[in-house]
Amino acid sequence: MRLALLVLAVNLLLPSAALAQIYAWRDAKGTLVLSDRELDTPTKIYEVHGAPAYRTTTAEATAGSAPRFDSFVLAHAQRHSLRPELVRAVIQVESGYNPLATSPKGAMGLMQLMPATARSLGVRNPYDPEENIRGGTAYLRRLLDKYDGNEELALAAYNAGSGAVDRYGQVPPYRETRDYVRRVGVKAGASDSGTAAKFRIYKTIEIIDARAVPRYSTQRPAAGTFEIVRR
Repeated sequence: MRLALLVLAVNLLLPSAALAQIYAWRDAKGTLVLSDRELDTPTKIYEVHGAPAYRTTTAEATAGSAPRFDSFVLAHAQRHSLRPELVRAVIQVESGYNPLATSPKGAMGLMQLMPATARSLGVRNPYDPEENIRGGTAYLRRLLDKYDGNEELALAAYNAGSGAVDRYGQVPPYRETRDYVRRVGVKAGASDSGTAAKFRIYKTIEIIDARAVPRYSTQRPAAGTFEIVRR
């Protein structure tokens, strides 16, 4: 039954491909909007049966995978002294909360662990959500310790490898890596160390008459999820 529900949720939320991106926005009132595409224009949204705090852009969608894995996120984030927001953001950007995701390069599961990395972390089944999150959080902790708590460098190493970060002494000048660091940083929010960059234009989603409407402002939103679209 658990496997059947998992497959159903993945098929509903990721209808086109296993590696499809799931976008998540939280409005100022705390309502979470899940979508399989960027919200750049007013978009009709739907209530999720049995989950009043959620909305989706797909009428048939059920509650998202994120809440089902949050107990693992919280437990292992606490174990490794990580911000849960950072772990959630990595999962969101890496796999869109698809536990069965496999990248063309062979990265596996929620936190997209490479085979060698999974083995070094003692992860026997990278497609098991709890095992994957356990290994991924341990790996994040290892990278943060290596780079003295600098989240940007740790994320760059998570994406491009420590060798690339060490070679350049900063976030490598790879478009994919810089975009990855930005996207994870935006979703995770600022850390206590203040390593997150400061941007000028903020994109938020506002729910108006059953539609998700993108809003842009130069003021940092006081509540809800936002995306930084221009420095």
